[in-house]
This record gives sequence, C-alpha cells and structure tokens, in this order.
Amino acid sequence: MSSQNHSKPAGGRNLDPWYETYASRTKGLAASEVRALFAVASRPEVVSLAGGSPFVAGLPDELVHAAFQSMMEHHGPDALQYGGGQGLPQLREKILDLIAIEGITDAGADDIITTTGSQHAIDLVTKLFINPGDVILVESPSYVGALGTFKSYEADVRHVDMDDEGLTIAGVTAAIQTARAEGKEVKFLYTVPNYNNPTGVTMSVARRREILDLCIRENVLIVEDNPYGLLYFDEPAPDAIRSMDSEHVVYLGSFSKILSPGVRVGFVVAPHGIREKMVLSVESSILSPSMLNQWLVTEYLASTDWRAQIDTFRGIYRERRDAMLESLQEHLPMLSWTVPEGGFFTWVQLPEGLDSKQMLPRAVTELVAYTPGTGFYVDGRGRDKIRLSFSLPEPERIRLGVRRLANVINEELDLLETFGAMSAPTDDDDHVSAAPPDLV
Repeated sequence: MSSQNHSKPAGGRNLDPWYETYASRTKGLAASEVRALFAVASRPEVVSLAGGSPFVAGLPDELVHAAFQSMMEHHGPDALQYGGGQGLPQLREKILDLIAIEGITDAGADDIITTTGSQHAIDLVTKLFINPGDVILVESPSYVGALGTFKSYEADVRHVDMDDEGLTIAGVTAAIQTARAEGKEVKFLYTVPNYNNPTGVTMSVARRREILDLCIRENVLIVEDNPYGLLYFDEPAPDAIRSMDSEHVVYLGSFSKILSPGVRVGFVVAPHGIREKMVLSVESSILSPSMLNQWLVTEYLASTDWRAQIDTFRGIYRERRDAMLESLQEHLPMLSWTVPEGGFFTWVQLPEGLDSKQMLPRAVTELVAYTPGTGFYVDGRGRDKIRLSFSLPEPERIRLGVRRLANVINEELDLLETFGAMSAPTDDDDHVSAAPPDLV
C-alpha cells in the first residue's frame, strides 16, 4: 500500500484512509441518520408503515415451486449459465403480454432489455445520459431510490410541482426554461405516473398527453417508471405514456410488486439507439442479468394464471388501503392525505409546526414507524409530510399503527402548544442518501 498522506475529512477525523481518493460523484452517496432507525423499526413489536415492501406471503408457494421445478427440469443447464446482455429472449416475449395491458402494443421483444430490477434500469439510463451538472426534472416529491441514483451521478435534480392530476404543465415548462436560461441541459424528465411513490397520485390521461407533447417540442426525454400500474383497486390506470410515443419515452417495468422483489427482475422498453447503448452498459458492468431468475419468471408467466394472481394482490392491497384511510379518518381527522386508486402509499400532511423527521424517534419509541417526507426531496423540503405504506401489514396491524401514530402526533401538538415550535433543522439533515431497501 502506498505511504502517501491523505487529508482528513471535515471534522478532523481520518476514519477512512481512502477518503480523499474517492471519485467526486460519491458525494451523492451521503448517509442519513434516519436509516439507523429502521433497524429498530424492524422489531416485531413495531408496526412499520414505512417500507414499500409487497405482501409476498400473498403469493401461493405452490406457484413458485411449480415454476422452479419446471425451470430446472426443462432449462436447468441454461438457467445456470451466462446469458446475453439484453436478457433472455423467451422472457422478453412474455413481457410483451404484460406491457400490452398498459396499452403498449407496438413493441417487439427486441425493444426490451431485462434488468436486475427496475432500480438497475434507473441506474443504466442515468449513467447513459448524465454528465455532472446535467438537469433531471422529477416530481415534487419523487421516489427516493431514483433521487439517490441521480445524485450519485452528480445530476442537478430539480423538483416540478404536482397537483391531483400529476405533474403540472406550467411547472415543467418553467423548469425547462429556467435550466436553459442558466445554460444547463435538461436530459430527461423522470416520472412515476401511476400511484406515484410517495404520493399515490395518478397522472390523468389528458395530462399525460400534454406532458408528452411538451417534452417532444422541447426535445426532453421522458423516463416513465411504472412498478405499480397493474395494482389498481377499481378501475385500471390510464395507458402508459409510452403507448402514445415510441421515440421520446423510456419505459421501466418490474416484477418486484406483481411477483417478488427477491427475483430482482425488471425491464426497459427503449428506442433503438438508447437500447443498444444500455445493452453495452449492462455487458460492461454485470455481463448479463441472472439467467436463473429470468428463467424462473419466464416459467411463472408460462405455467401459472398470473393475471388471476395479480387480481388477488389487488384485493389484498385494496383492503389494506381501506383500513389505512378509515383509521386516519377515525384517529387523525384534522390531517389531510391522498386517496390512492392503486399502489402502496398515501401521503399525509402534518399540522403546521410538526416536523416528520424529528418526530420519527418518538414514533419508533411508541412502536410505530413511517417514512419522513424529507426523503423524497433533494432540497430539504417535506418536513411537514409523511409517507404511510399499507402494502405489508395486515389490516388490524395497520389500524393499530395509525392509533399509535395518532397518539404521537397528539402528544407533539400538546408539546408544540406548550413550548412552541420544534428546534430548527440543521444542514446535516438535508442530505439525500441511497435508498435502503425498506424505503422503496
């Protein structure tokens, strides 16, 4: 090892002798003290309304066992071998049936790349397009995992206002104009249009068309991330933005929510040039996605009634959504929240003066956890918001968690009335970190 001296990080502590040699982009990997609380929140006595984990116990064991046995019987040697960077052709053919439900009927198997989850796809498209300082437009608020990836590539991430129909045209227009007036390039607009994470809001049909037309005029790529689209409760979500245009949209999908996050299989539908670059990027970083997992998903789609299983998941999540909203109305009627029509989340507005991040340790002490709103912004906003997830706990656990949360909020309001506003936030609170798994 070289004997060169390394400068100490700020604060005078040289805990890592390689500190000064890391690439500048690693500054986007700043940690958050909030993450440490989730180790405590994982205790069984704590009701966690924080993580966006699917209810995998709702997937019958026999379906996965049968798919695995069929895979090993018919494709065992191939499943245990290397594969191509674009992914398994048989799986890409099956994915065409999946995206057709979302209105994407003009794609072929060659338009698809399989990935190691959709988070891998976010990383691929960001690596392909972003130079340090390039602008990415995101919803306000936006998915924490995407924000962490964007910051790790030193992007200039800018939030765009939303209303109850999704991204606003005025907000996107102003953001593009502002960036260009500063001499910056807007590389793409990232959106989760269906049952948005964290808000639960769904972009309307009219707004999708308006956003697409605007981005075509301004030559801004749209990255459409759609992990929740098939998990509607009553009426299907509108067709994907990608169904309206094949050249200006990169579409990201995932099996994490409709099958299992453990299989780590996602996919991208992309225009030819982008697709070819992404395949090269996959090959240079991981050679190929897991053949074992791809064959397992292929056999699952081929041998089971996966559409009926998605219907089962819809019923499970609808019941849990209802339990969440009914409990909020019963115990916290003075708050406001979104009413999701699918997906995993509701977005809650706290009373003035309460700070979701500072309140979290008290909540964990009272055996309930949530995700502070600050995680979904890059600029420190969101202290007056919390994301509540209803996907994993049983309905009665959700009701118990909301009761506990109500006790915490009422106690904080009493303290606020007695002692005044909470202490002001510090700069250290505003770092964006890479998303731990239970924040997705």
